[in-house]
This record gives sequence, C-alpha cells and structure tokens, in this order.
Amino acid sequence: MSYSSSLGTGVTNTRLRSPAHLADVSGMCAACTADCAGPCEIGLSAVRGPEALLPFAADINQFASEKRYPLDFSHFNINGRVFGSEGLPADADQATYPNADIGASFGLGDSAVPIDAPFILPAMAKLAWREYFAGAALAGVPVVIGEDVIAKDPGLVMDGRRVVGSPLVAEMVEAFRRYHRGPGDVVLQANYDDELHRVLEFAVTRLGVKSVELKFGQAAKGIQGMGRVPDIEQASRFKRLGWLVLPDPDDPAVRAAYERGVGPVFEKIGRLPMWTPESLVRRVAELRAMGARRVCFKTGPFDPRDLATILRVASEAGVDLVTIDGAGGGTGHSPVKMMNEWGIPTVTLECVVRSILERLKRDGKPLPPVAMAGGFATEDQVYKGLALGSPYVGLIALGRASMAAAFAGRNVGESLKKGVVPKEYARFGSSVEELFADLRVLKSRYGDDAAGIPTGAIGVFSYLHRVADGLRMLMALNRKFALRYIARDDIVPLTDEAARATGLATYEDLLDRA
Repeated sequence: MSYSSSLGTGVTNTRLRSPAHLADVSGMCAACTADCAGPCEIGLSAVRGPEALLPFAADINQFASEKRYPLDFSHFNINGRVFGSEGLPADADQATYPNADIGASFGLGDSAVPIDAPFILPAMAKLAWREYFAGAALAGVPVVIGEDVIAKDPGLVMDGRRVVGSPLVAEMVEAFRRYHRGPGDVVLQANYDDELHRVLEFAVTRLGVKSVELKFGQAAKGIQGMGRVPDIEQASRFKRLGWLVLPDPDDPAVRAAYERGVGPVFEKIGRLPMWTPESLVRRVAELRAMGARRVCFKTGPFDPRDLATILRVASEAGVDLVTIDGAGGGTGHSPVKMMNEWGIPTVTLECVVRSILERLKRDGKPLPPVAMAGGFATEDQVYKGLALGSPYVGLIALGRASMAAAFAGRNVGESLKKGVVPKEYARFGSSVEELFADLRVLKSRYGDDAAGIPTGAIGVFSYLHRVADGLRMLMALNRKFALRYIARDDIVPLTDEAARATGLATYEDLLDRA
C-alpha cells in the first residue's frame, strides 16, 4: 500500500482514467493507453508544463495534503476518569463542563494579553480574510495576517523599496480591530521579502500594530513562494520594487521575445530566508525597540536540528510565541508534491519539539510558548494536541477549518440575501437570526453593532465556540477543569507505532500500574 496520493486529484483538478486499477508505486493508472487524452496529472503536465506543480485555482480555493500518514492523531483515544476533580471542588454542582477554564494568554510577561480559548488562527491573506480576521476578534483569540500582502495591494505606496503606505494591510488590521473587545490580538507576519520592504516597520509605526511574526520560509510551509506574472509591465514594476522576477523583464532580448509572443512566462519568486541566530536575536530586539509588544516566530516541519536552533534562538530572544506547522496542513500556495511529501507529520513533529524543549529546560533556559499547527480541525484533535505536547504546548492553530467556517457562514448569508434558504439548514428557519444560533450570544456582547457582523465572521465565531465547548467536555471527562491540568496520560496510543513514537502508556501499561 502506498501512503501517497494518486496522480488524479481535485487539488490539481485532475482524475485517473481507470482509478480502480492504480499502480501504487507511481500513482498512475496501471494501464496507460495510447488513445488517452490524459485527464491525470501527467496529462496536465503535458499541456501546461510547470504550471501543473501548483494547486488548481489557489486564489479561490484552499488545499491540504492527501498523503495518508502512517501516524496521526486518530491513533490515540482520549482517556477518562471517574474519581476526583482537578481545578474545581469535587462537587457535582460545581465540577461541570461549562465551568472548565479554557482561558489562556498570548505573549510573555507584561506583554501578555488574555485569550478566551487556547487557539490561534494562523496566517491567511486571501479568500474570506475579512470574515476570518473579524471572527477571531469575536472569539477573543489571536489571528495572523499572512505574508506578502503588499504584493496584492493596488494602492501600495513605496519610497524606493520601502513601504510607506498599504491600504490593504490597514484594511486587514481594521477587520480585526472593529470587533476586538480585549482578548487576543491581530498579528502581522513577514517573510524575507516583507522584511526587505520593511513591512513590519510600517505596520508598527504607522498602524500601531503591537504583534508581529517572522516567518522561516515562504509559501504555505517552507518552499520558495512563486507566482506567474502574465504582463511584462507588471513584471517590470515588481522588479523595480525589489522582488525577484525571472526572466528579467528589463532585458532587451526578453522584451523583444515577449513582444513576439515567445519565451518563458514571468515569475515573481520569493527569497529564501537567510537568517542567522545572531541576526534573528538582533531583529527581535529591533522590533521591540520600535514598539512591537509581542514578537513571534512561525516555522514549518524542518530538520530537527534547525528546529532546535529556532527554539534556542526564541529562548534567548524572549520570543512570545513559536508556531510550528506539521506536514499535512496547508492552504494551497505550495506545490502539491511539496505539501504531500515534505516535512515531519504533526504527531511526530510534536514529539520532536517536546524533546527539544525538555533539553532547554534541563539546561536551565527559559522556554518560549509554543503553538502546534498542521491539520487540527475539531475538539478531539485539539485535546490530543494539548495533551501530547503537555506541559510545553499551550495553543493549537486552527487555520484551514476556520477559513472553511468563514466560507460556510458567508455563503449561507449570501443565500439568505437572495431569499434562498439552503436546504441543509431549512429546518432551523429562514432568517439570519433563526439560522445562526450564536447571534444571540453576539448581540449580548455587541448590542446594536451585532446587526452589522458579517455572517462569515459569525460562522468563524460559532465554529470556534463549538470547538471550545467540545474541549471543555473532554476536559470534564478527565476531571480536569483548567488547561494546566491536561497531561500526556490523558491520551492512550492504540497502535504499536503510536506507542513507540510517543512513549505513552498503553491500556495494558495502565492496567499494570493499577
């Protein structure tokens, strides 16, 4: 059995001619006939070349890995206890799941801000971003504006290669701030090109942004970002503003070929970060000096040696949060095979990260707060992620699922505006007030302003409300009524592979200790 996906997938808008007869070793049809027009990925490559590396219509869709990893959170079950109570008195009237405390914090020391649940919405800067950012504010959790926003901003103002005005960044920040009521914050992420353009300086000094994030990579995880630029004048503009553009649009031979309709298309290529530990420590200090209250890192599932270096730098620099993204997640701007075949799967990655943090602790080093990302969507996965990383992992990132909730809420709202009640929800009523159950909660918090909340943002709030309540229920199941009591023995491996990888006690081990 192959763990990898076939060469026919909705991610690239391809299909196999005979999917029932698959050659596992290649992902191709076992019988490749001479009369086939090639609806599969090989055929798409024959027609579109390197364009076939990337997901289909990534500007209007989001995607994740289809690889069936040999170890994921389904290999664990959540434990449950009958006796006692931690965090609340052992009183049946008090020790009840709505009283479970899932409040957490974002940031270190005096810079910490409270958050209503142990979630962070990781970097996005496309699709239903207004609803995504607003929904995070409604839910009282931090949210990250993704990289490379300025490249999409038609109103961008530059002084040479330095950003001095970006209406789009300002609009994204305001989408959160409009509904911010105290808990959480909006975080602006910067990749290496953003750093060269001094995006964070602009945001901190001009927009009053207090939380920033440095990214260790490009695109969804770590590979170089890339995007085709169909027009030579736009390609030349990007080059003038400091981006890498290939081929050189200002080369007379390239321009002449373009005018004849020949030659390669232009690509704007993101620079790979060339940080050193020393430059990172220095950069964190610079960001704090200019007014950033919280400085964060975002990294993917790189070689464990690099992860160890990143966490040591975070410890030395006093970084406020390190979000570490496991293989299997993603939003769709990375090449398909990179999303499927690169990096450490989330369960294994969390074990690696925990081991590194334990070494730092033994060495007497301060520990940076850590969030895990990579395919989390529901409360059971959140609970397992917190338990597996306990006591070092304090937040779980809910990215693709939160964006899916934004889509769903927005689309339902748009249907209602047209007088159409989606048949899936008609049993609940026919108005926004009847369909969106949590609008009552938001009215109690925002009063008359609740009427203007986009239905997509309500969707994000309601989705996170569901996950938060589900998390409370699982905590109560284990008689643990505050996050700090969640521990590794709250989950039990079901397979030998899960037990070997994590070192957790199996049910047989727990019986031996009874």
